Amino acid sequence: MFEKTILDNGVRVVTETIPSVRSVSIGAWVHTGSRDERADESGACHFIEHMVFKGTTKRRMHHIAQRMENVGGYLNAFTSKEYTCFYARALDEHTPRAVDTVCDLILNPVFPERELEREKDVVIEEMKMYDDTPEDRVFDVLDETLFPDHPMGRPVIGTEDTVRSFSRSGLMDFMASTYTHDRIVIAAAGNVSHRQLVRHVEKAFRESLRTFVRNPVALDPIPDAFPGFVSENRPIQQAHLVIGRRAYSVHDPRRVALSILNTLLGGGMSSRLNQNIRERYGYCYNIYSFANMHADTGDFGIYMGTDGLRVDHARELMLRELDKLVQRPVSGRMLERARSQAKGGVMLGLESMGSRMMRIGRQELYYGTYFSLDQILSMIDAVTPGDVLDVAQDLFDPTSFSTVRILPTS
Repeated sequence: MFEKTILDNGVRVVTETIPSVRSVSIGAWVHTGSRDERADESGACHFIEHMVFKGTTKRRMHHIAQRMENVGGYLNAFTSKEYTCFYARALDEHTPRAVDTVCDLILNPVFPERELEREKDVVIEEMKMYDDTPEDRVFDVLDETLFPDHPMGRPVIGTEDTVRSFSRSGLMDFMASTYTHDRIVIAAAGNVSHRQLVRHVEKAFRESLRTFVRNPVALDPIPDAFPGFVSENRPIQQAHLVIGRRAYSVHDPRRVALSILNTLLGGGMSSRLNQNIRERYGYCYNIYSFANMHADTGDFGIYMGTDGLRVDHARELMLRELDKLVQRPVSGRMLERARSQAKGGVMLGLESMGSRMMRIGRQELYYGTYFSLDQILSMIDAVTPGDVLDVAQDLFDPTSFSTVRILPTS
Protein backbone atom coordinates (compact mmCIF):
# COMPACT_ATOMS: atom_id res chain seq x y z
CA MET A 1 0.00 0.00 0.00
CA PHE A 2 1.40 3.36 -1.08
CA GLU A 3 0.59 6.60 0.76
CA LYS A 4 1.78 10.18 0.44
CA THR A 5 1.48 13.23 2.68
CA ILE A 6 2.75 16.75 2.03
CA LEU A 7 3.53 18.45 5.34
CA ASP A 8 2.67 22.08 5.98
CA ASN A 9 6.35 22.95 5.56
CA GLY A 10 6.47 21.40 2.07
CA VAL A 11 8.32 18.18 2.96
CA ARG A 12 6.86 15.12 1.23
CA VAL A 13 6.48 11.81 3.07
CA VAL A 14 5.89 8.68 0.99
CA THR A 15 5.54 5.11 2.21
CA GLU A 16 5.01 1.64 0.83
CA THR A 17 3.70 -0.56 3.61
CA ILE A 18 4.57 -4.27 3.52
CA PRO A 19 3.04 -5.84 6.66
CA SER A 20 4.55 -9.27 5.97
CA VAL A 21 8.15 -8.18 6.73
CA ARG A 22 9.85 -7.19 9.98
CA SER A 23 12.17 -4.54 8.61
CA VAL A 24 12.00 -0.99 7.34
CA SER A 25 14.14 1.13 5.04
CA ILE A 26 14.04 4.91 5.53
CA GLY A 27 15.53 7.44 3.12
CA ALA A 28 15.89 11.21 3.36
CA TRP A 29 16.08 12.33 -0.28
CA VAL A 30 17.21 15.80 -1.26
CA HIS A 31 16.63 16.96 -4.84
CA THR A 32 20.10 18.49 -4.96
CA GLY A 33 23.10 16.97 -6.70
CA SER A 34 26.30 17.88 -8.44
CA ARG A 35 24.51 19.60 -11.31
CA ASP A 36 23.35 22.25 -8.81
CA GLU A 37 26.95 23.32 -8.18
CA ARG A 38 28.88 26.14 -9.81
CA ALA A 39 32.28 25.22 -11.25
CA ASP A 40 34.06 26.52 -8.15
CA GLU A 41 31.69 24.47 -5.95
CA SER A 42 32.27 21.19 -7.79
CA GLY A 43 32.09 18.31 -5.32
CA ALA A 44 30.20 20.29 -2.64
CA CYS A 45 27.20 17.92 -2.50
CA HIS A 46 29.44 14.88 -2.17
CA PHE A 47 31.56 16.59 0.49
CA ILE A 48 28.45 17.58 2.46
CA GLU A 49 27.33 13.95 2.28
CA HIS A 50 30.58 13.05 4.06
CA MET A 51 30.53 15.92 6.56
CA VAL A 52 27.04 15.43 7.97
CA PHE A 53 28.31 12.21 9.58
CA LYS A 54 30.96 14.20 11.50
CA GLY A 55 28.55 15.55 14.06
CA THR A 56 25.21 17.32 14.55
CA THR A 57 23.78 19.61 17.19
CA LYS A 58 22.28 16.47 18.79
CA ARG A 59 25.08 13.91 18.40
CA ARG A 60 28.82 13.54 18.14
CA MET A 61 30.45 11.68 15.27
CA HIS A 62 30.85 8.34 17.06
CA HIS A 63 27.25 8.48 18.30
CA ILE A 64 26.03 8.84 14.71
CA ALA A 65 28.11 5.83 13.61
CA GLN A 66 26.80 3.71 16.47
CA ARG A 67 23.18 4.83 16.46
CA MET A 68 21.86 2.29 13.95
CA GLU A 69 24.54 -0.37 14.34
CA ASN A 70 23.78 -0.67 18.08
CA VAL A 71 20.32 -2.02 17.19
CA GLY A 72 21.49 -4.19 14.28
CA GLY A 73 20.73 -1.59 11.62
CA TYR A 74 22.64 0.18 8.88
CA LEU A 75 23.25 3.82 7.96
CA ASN A 76 24.74 5.21 4.75
CA ALA A 77 24.39 7.84 2.00
CA PHE A 78 25.17 8.53 -1.65
CA THR A 79 25.34 11.49 -4.00
CA SER A 80 24.39 11.58 -7.68
CA LYS A 81 24.21 14.28 -10.32
CA GLU A 82 20.63 15.23 -9.43
CA TYR A 83 19.94 14.09 -5.86
CA THR A 84 21.45 13.03 -2.55
CA CYS A 85 20.08 10.28 -0.31
CA PHE A 86 20.75 9.46 3.35
CA TYR A 87 19.24 6.14 4.34
CA ALA A 88 18.89 3.70 7.22
CA ARG A 89 17.74 0.10 7.42
CA ALA A 90 16.52 -1.49 10.65
CA LEU A 91 13.99 -3.77 12.30
CA ASP A 92 10.53 -2.22 12.22
CA GLU A 93 10.58 -1.67 15.99
CA HIS A 94 13.43 0.82 15.49
CA THR A 95 11.61 2.98 12.93
CA PRO A 96 11.54 6.08 15.21
CA ARG A 97 15.32 5.83 15.69
CA ALA A 98 15.92 5.46 11.93
CA VAL A 99 13.73 8.45 11.07
CA ASP A 100 15.32 10.61 13.75
CA THR A 101 18.81 9.67 12.57
CA VAL A 102 18.42 10.41 8.85
CA CYS A 103 16.50 13.62 9.52
CA ASP A 104 19.14 14.74 12.02
CA LEU A 105 21.82 14.37 9.32
CA ILE A 106 20.11 16.74 6.89
CA LEU A 107 18.75 19.18 9.47
CA ASN A 108 21.42 19.67 12.12
CA PRO A 109 25.01 19.10 10.89
CA VAL A 110 27.66 21.30 12.49
CA PHE A 111 30.65 20.77 10.14
CA PRO A 112 33.41 20.89 12.80
CA GLU A 113 36.47 22.69 11.40
CA ARG A 114 38.98 20.05 12.48
CA GLU A 115 36.98 17.24 10.86
CA LEU A 116 36.42 19.33 7.74
CA GLU A 117 40.15 19.68 7.08
CA ARG A 118 40.72 15.99 7.79
CA GLU A 119 37.88 14.94 5.51
CA LYS A 120 39.37 16.89 2.62
CA ASP A 121 42.28 14.44 2.69
CA VAL A 122 39.85 11.50 2.82
CA VAL A 123 37.91 12.70 -0.23
CA ILE A 124 41.09 13.42 -2.17
CA GLU A 125 42.24 9.86 -1.48
CA GLU A 126 38.84 8.66 -2.72
CA MET A 127 39.44 10.78 -5.84
CA LYS A 128 42.82 9.10 -6.40
CA MET A 129 41.20 5.69 -5.98
CA TYR A 130 38.73 6.43 -8.79
CA ASP A 131 41.44 7.95 -10.96
CA ASP A 132 43.55 4.80 -10.49
CA THR A 133 40.59 2.66 -11.58
CA PRO A 134 40.38 2.94 -15.38
CA GLU A 135 36.92 1.37 -15.59
CA ASP A 136 35.70 4.32 -13.47
CA ARG A 137 37.90 6.94 -15.10
CA VAL A 138 36.64 6.12 -18.59
CA PHE A 139 33.06 7.05 -17.61
CA ASP A 140 34.09 10.37 -16.07
CA VAL A 141 35.83 11.25 -19.33
CA LEU A 142 32.74 10.19 -21.31
CA ASP A 143 30.51 12.47 -19.21
CA GLU A 144 32.87 15.37 -19.83
CA THR A 145 32.75 14.63 -23.56
CA LEU A 146 28.95 14.35 -23.73
CA PHE A 147 28.26 17.40 -21.52
CA PRO A 148 31.16 19.82 -22.01
CA ASP A 149 31.21 23.02 -19.94
CA HIS A 150 28.16 21.88 -17.96
CA PRO A 151 27.74 20.50 -14.41
CA MET A 152 26.46 17.20 -15.84
CA GLY A 153 29.91 16.68 -17.35
CA ARG A 154 31.81 17.19 -14.11
CA PRO A 155 32.58 14.33 -11.70
CA VAL A 156 30.29 14.18 -8.68
CA ILE A 157 33.31 14.03 -6.37
CA GLY A 158 34.75 17.33 -7.65
CA THR A 159 38.43 18.15 -8.08
CA GLU A 160 41.31 18.45 -5.66
CA ASP A 161 41.36 22.24 -6.09
CA THR A 162 37.66 22.70 -5.37
CA VAL A 163 37.69 20.33 -2.40
CA ARG A 164 40.73 22.09 -0.91
CA SER A 165 38.88 25.40 -1.21
CA PHE A 166 35.78 24.37 0.78
CA SER A 167 35.07 26.31 3.96
CA ARG A 168 32.63 25.64 6.76
CA SER A 169 30.64 28.79 6.07
CA GLY A 170 30.52 28.15 2.33
CA LEU A 171 29.27 24.59 2.76
CA MET A 172 26.65 25.60 5.30
CA ASP A 173 25.43 28.39 3.00
CA PHE A 174 25.23 25.94 0.09
CA MET A 175 23.30 23.48 2.22
CA ALA A 176 20.92 26.15 3.56
CA SER A 177 20.06 27.29 0.03
CA THR A 178 19.64 23.85 -1.55
CA TYR A 179 18.45 21.50 1.23
CA THR A 180 15.13 23.31 1.28
CA HIS A 181 11.82 21.83 2.38
CA ASP A 182 10.37 21.72 -1.10
CA ARG A 183 13.33 19.57 -2.24
CA ILE A 184 13.10 17.00 0.58
CA VAL A 185 11.32 13.65 0.42
CA ILE A 186 11.23 11.18 3.30
CA ALA A 187 10.57 7.75 1.82
CA ALA A 188 9.99 4.49 3.69
CA ALA A 189 9.27 0.90 2.71
CA GLY A 190 8.58 -2.09 4.92
CA ASN A 191 6.47 -2.74 7.98
CA VAL A 192 5.79 0.93 8.64
CA SER A 193 2.71 2.92 9.55
CA HIS A 194 2.35 5.96 7.32
CA ARG A 195 0.53 7.95 9.98
CA GLN A 196 3.17 7.26 12.61
CA LEU A 197 5.97 8.02 10.16
CA VAL A 198 4.42 11.41 9.39
CA ARG A 199 4.36 12.18 13.12
CA HIS A 200 8.03 11.20 13.49
CA VAL A 201 9.03 13.40 10.55
CA GLU A 202 6.97 16.34 11.81
CA LYS A 203 8.68 16.03 15.18
CA ALA A 204 12.17 15.92 13.65
CA PHE A 205 11.57 19.06 11.59
CA ARG A 206 9.83 20.85 14.46
CA GLU A 207 12.81 20.27 16.75
CA SER A 208 15.33 21.51 14.20
CA LEU A 209 16.91 24.89 14.84
CA ARG A 210 17.34 25.51 11.14
CA THR A 211 15.09 27.66 9.02
CA PHE A 212 14.52 26.83 5.41
CA VAL A 213 13.28 28.81 2.47
CA ARG A 214 11.74 27.42 -0.66
CA ASN A 215 14.07 26.97 -3.63
CA PRO A 216 12.44 24.99 -6.47
CA VAL A 217 14.75 22.91 -8.64
CA ALA A 218 15.83 24.84 -11.76
CA LEU A 219 17.68 22.96 -14.49
CA ASP A 220 20.45 24.76 -16.36
CA PRO A 221 19.95 24.29 -20.11
CA ILE A 222 22.34 21.74 -21.58
CA PRO A 223 24.18 23.14 -24.60
CA ASP A 224 24.69 21.23 -27.82
CA ALA A 225 27.77 19.05 -28.08
CA PHE A 226 29.55 17.28 -30.90
CA PRO A 227 30.82 13.68 -30.80
CA GLY A 228 34.34 13.50 -29.43
CA PHE A 229 37.29 11.15 -29.29
CA VAL A 230 39.56 10.87 -26.25
CA SER A 231 42.46 8.46 -25.83
CA GLU A 232 44.73 8.15 -22.80
CA ASN A 233 47.68 5.90 -22.07
CA ARG A 234 48.33 4.46 -18.63
CA PRO A 235 50.54 1.77 -17.09
CA ILE A 236 47.76 -0.84 -17.04
CA GLN A 237 47.34 -4.34 -18.45
CA GLN A 238 43.95 -4.00 -20.17
CA ALA A 239 42.42 -1.39 -22.45
CA HIS A 240 39.09 0.17 -21.44
CA LEU A 241 36.77 1.33 -24.20
CA VAL A 242 33.42 3.08 -24.04
CA ILE A 243 31.28 4.56 -26.79
CA GLY A 244 28.32 6.73 -25.84
CA ARG A 245 25.91 9.45 -26.85
CA ARG A 246 23.13 11.52 -25.33
CA ALA A 247 19.77 9.79 -25.07
CA TYR A 248 16.40 10.17 -23.33
CA SER A 249 15.25 11.73 -20.09
CA VAL A 250 13.11 10.09 -17.39
CA HIS A 251 10.08 11.86 -18.88
CA ASP A 252 10.54 10.73 -22.47
CA PRO A 253 7.80 8.25 -23.51
CA ARG A 254 10.46 6.20 -25.36
CA ARG A 255 12.36 5.45 -22.14
CA VAL A 256 10.73 2.04 -21.61
CA ALA A 257 11.53 0.91 -25.15
CA LEU A 258 15.11 2.10 -24.63
CA SER A 259 15.34 0.05 -21.44
CA ILE A 260 14.14 -3.06 -23.30
CA LEU A 261 16.58 -2.36 -26.14
CA ASN A 262 19.37 -1.98 -23.58
CA THR A 263 18.45 -5.36 -22.11
CA LEU A 264 18.50 -7.00 -25.53
CA LEU A 265 21.83 -5.49 -26.45
CA GLY A 266 23.87 -5.74 -23.27
CA GLY A 267 21.90 -7.07 -20.33
CA GLY A 268 23.27 -10.38 -19.15
CA MET A 269 24.98 -13.45 -20.56
CA SER A 270 22.42 -14.00 -23.30
CA SER A 271 22.67 -10.45 -24.63
CA ARG A 272 23.85 -9.77 -28.17
CA LEU A 273 27.05 -8.09 -27.04
CA ASN A 274 27.99 -10.92 -24.73
CA GLN A 275 27.18 -13.68 -27.21
CA ASN A 276 28.65 -12.07 -30.31
CA ILE A 277 31.74 -10.35 -28.92
CA ARG A 278 32.72 -12.23 -25.77
CA GLU A 279 31.61 -15.74 -26.69
CA ARG A 280 32.26 -15.66 -30.44
CA TYR A 281 35.50 -13.69 -30.53
CA GLY A 282 36.80 -14.13 -26.97
CA TYR A 283 37.75 -10.45 -26.94
CA CYS A 284 36.70 -9.60 -23.41
CA TYR A 285 35.65 -10.74 -19.98
CA ASN A 286 33.36 -7.77 -19.31
CA ILE A 287 31.09 -6.06 -21.85
CA TYR A 288 27.72 -4.38 -21.36
CA SER A 289 25.51 -1.54 -22.55
CA PHE A 290 24.01 1.13 -20.30
CA ALA A 291 21.19 3.68 -20.36
CA ASN A 292 21.19 6.50 -17.79
CA MET A 293 18.17 8.82 -17.59
CA HIS A 294 18.03 12.19 -15.86
CA ALA A 295 15.47 14.97 -15.50
CA ASP A 296 16.05 16.56 -18.92
CA THR A 297 18.62 14.36 -20.64
CA GLY A 298 20.27 10.95 -20.57
CA ASP A 299 22.99 8.88 -22.13
CA PHE A 300 23.41 5.50 -23.75
CA GLY A 301 26.53 3.54 -24.54
CA ILE A 302 28.63 0.39 -24.42
CA TYR A 303 31.61 -0.42 -22.21
CA MET A 304 34.22 -3.10 -22.82
CA GLY A 305 37.56 -4.14 -21.36
CA THR A 306 39.87 -5.80 -23.88
CA ASP A 307 43.44 -6.23 -25.09
CA GLY A 308 45.00 -3.00 -26.29
CA LEU A 309 45.68 -4.43 -29.75
CA ARG A 310 41.99 -5.26 -30.24
CA VAL A 311 40.46 -1.91 -29.36
CA ASP A 312 39.79 -0.70 -32.90
CA HIS A 313 38.24 -3.98 -34.02
CA ALA A 314 36.25 -4.18 -30.79
CA ARG A 315 34.74 -0.76 -31.53
CA GLU A 316 33.82 -1.94 -35.04
CA LEU A 317 32.10 -4.99 -33.55
CA MET A 318 30.12 -2.78 -31.15
CA LEU A 319 28.89 -0.59 -33.99
CA ARG A 320 28.05 -3.66 -36.03
CA GLU A 321 25.72 -4.89 -33.28
CA LEU A 322 24.04 -1.48 -33.17
CA ASP A 323 23.58 -1.52 -36.93
CA LYS A 324 21.85 -4.91 -36.82
CA LEU A 325 19.21 -3.41 -34.52
CA VAL A 326 18.76 -0.49 -36.92
CA GLN A 327 18.33 -2.63 -40.03
CA ARG A 328 15.47 -4.87 -38.91
CA PRO A 329 13.02 -5.31 -36.04
CA VAL A 330 13.81 -7.82 -33.34
CA SER A 331 11.82 -11.03 -33.43
CA GLY A 332 8.81 -11.49 -31.20
CA ARG A 333 10.64 -14.26 -29.37
CA MET A 334 13.65 -12.09 -28.60
CA LEU A 335 11.44 -9.21 -27.48
CA GLU A 336 9.45 -11.48 -25.19
CA ARG A 337 12.68 -12.74 -23.63
CA ALA A 338 13.85 -9.17 -23.02
CA ARG A 339 10.47 -8.23 -21.56
CA SER A 340 10.59 -11.22 -19.21
CA GLN A 341 14.12 -10.34 -18.15
CA ALA A 342 13.11 -6.74 -17.44
CA LYS A 343 10.00 -7.78 -15.50
CA GLY A 344 11.99 -10.32 -13.53
CA GLY A 345 14.48 -7.63 -12.54
CA VAL A 346 11.67 -5.37 -11.33
CA MET A 347 9.91 -8.08 -9.36
CA LEU A 348 13.03 -9.57 -7.80
CA GLY A 349 13.98 -6.08 -6.65
CA LEU A 350 10.72 -5.91 -4.71
CA GLU A 351 12.03 -8.52 -2.30
CA SER A 352 14.38 -5.87 -0.87
CA MET A 353 12.89 -3.12 1.28
CA GLY A 354 15.89 -0.98 0.36
CA SER A 355 15.10 -1.34 -3.34
CA ARG A 356 11.44 -0.50 -2.73
CA MET A 357 12.41 2.62 -0.77
CA MET A 358 14.82 3.70 -3.52
CA ARG A 359 12.12 3.17 -6.13
CA ILE A 360 9.43 5.28 -4.47
CA GLY A 361 11.95 7.97 -3.48
CA ARG A 362 13.16 8.43 -7.06
CA GLN A 363 9.62 8.28 -8.43
CA GLU A 364 8.54 11.06 -6.09
CA LEU A 365 11.50 13.26 -6.99
CA TYR A 366 11.09 12.86 -10.74
CA TYR A 367 7.37 12.30 -11.24
CA GLY A 368 5.67 13.45 -8.06
CA THR A 369 3.64 10.25 -8.10
CA TYR A 370 3.90 6.50 -7.67
CA PHE A 371 3.87 3.80 -10.35
CA SER A 372 2.48 0.51 -9.08
CA LEU A 373 4.00 -2.83 -10.05
CA ASP A 374 1.05 -3.51 -12.37
CA GLN A 375 1.57 -0.17 -14.11
CA ILE A 376 5.29 -0.86 -14.61
CA LEU A 377 4.65 -4.36 -15.97
CA SER A 378 1.98 -2.99 -18.32
CA MET A 379 4.43 -0.42 -19.69
CA ILE A 380 6.97 -3.17 -20.34
CA ASP A 381 4.38 -5.41 -22.01
CA ALA A 382 3.27 -2.53 -24.23
CA VAL A 383 6.68 -2.25 -25.95
CA THR A 384 6.50 -3.58 -29.53
CA PRO A 385 9.21 -4.57 -32.03
CA GLY A 386 8.37 -1.35 -33.87
CA ASP A 387 9.03 0.71 -30.72
CA VAL A 388 12.43 -0.91 -30.30
CA LEU A 389 13.27 -0.34 -33.97
CA ASP A 390 12.25 3.34 -33.75
CA VAL A 391 14.57 3.89 -30.79
CA ALA A 392 17.44 2.08 -32.47
CA GLN A 393 17.02 4.11 -35.65
CA ASP A 394 16.83 7.33 -33.63
CA LEU A 395 19.93 6.71 -31.50
CA PHE A 396 22.25 4.30 -33.27
CA ASP A 397 23.81 6.56 -35.88
CA PRO A 398 27.52 5.64 -35.61
CA THR A 399 28.58 9.24 -36.29
CA SER A 400 26.69 10.40 -33.18
CA PHE A 401 28.78 8.36 -30.71
CA SER A 402 31.71 9.69 -28.75
CA THR A 403 34.60 7.32 -28.05
CA VAL A 404 36.77 7.20 -24.95
CA ARG A 405 39.55 4.72 -24.51
CA ILE A 406 42.27 4.18 -21.92
CA LEU A 407 45.10 2.13 -23.36
CA PRO A 408 48.03 0.30 -21.78
CA THR A 409 51.30 2.17 -22.09
CA SER A 410 53.26 0.54 -24.87
